[in-house]
Amino acid sequence: MIALQSASGEFFFTRALDLVHSRLLLSGPEFDFDTFPEIAELLLTRIDACLIERELNADLHLWLIDFEGSRLMLKGEHYSGALWLEALSPADSDTLSFIASLLPQQPDLMG
Repeated sequence: MIALQSASGEFFFTRALDLVHSRLLLSGPEFDFDTFPEIAELLLTRIDACLIERELNADLHLWLIDFEGSRLMLKGEHYSGALWLEALSPADSDTLSFIASLLPQQPDLMG
């Protein structure tokens, strides 16, 4: 069971929105190869998205998801702990912006 919440009760935060490359970089609980599905399911529940298809590579989890009719890729690289969403179409950049607005900004750990 993943229990790494912030004081506000959030699991996930927006790290950066990169509309040039159609990516939304996220922060969340640490995960490894075996725990990624649990983390990904938490994220899908948090943003109210649905899983369409999963693919697993040696070090990268790729999940095709549906968010309000937009197809996005949820990617998780367990060696680095990187978690991000990618739009499959430039038209879905607004979707990434909307999802970014649903999640709080990553807290400044230096402040």
